Amino acid sequence: MEPTDVTIEILREIREEGRRTNSRLEETNSRLDQTNSLLDETNARLESLRDELSRRIVESEVRTVAAITELAGTVREMTGFLKQTNDLRPRVEQCEDDIKTIKRQLG
Repeated sequence: MEPTDVTIEILREIREEGRRTNSRLEETNSRLDQTNSLLDETNARLESLRDELSRRIVESEVRTVAAITELAGTVREMTGFLKQTNDLRPRVEQCEDDIKTIKRQLG
């Protein structure tokens, strides 16, 4: 079987299509390299943002703990004050009763 002009032309077209396919693959690989580079930059920015957010969360938690600690101290002070006030209540009532008695006696 001898090659014919048609066979040679078909083989040339196949070879040329292979070259075009290789060219398109090289373009695709180049775009993928660019995309990978952009993804690396994005990942670096996200990592930086994550670190910043982590730092801010820790700072916020520290402030929250300080505020809660201060609030707990204030609650203890108020509790002590209320206990003292409540402890004085019977004495105040007795004094009021004594004043009423003295007023009746005087007048």
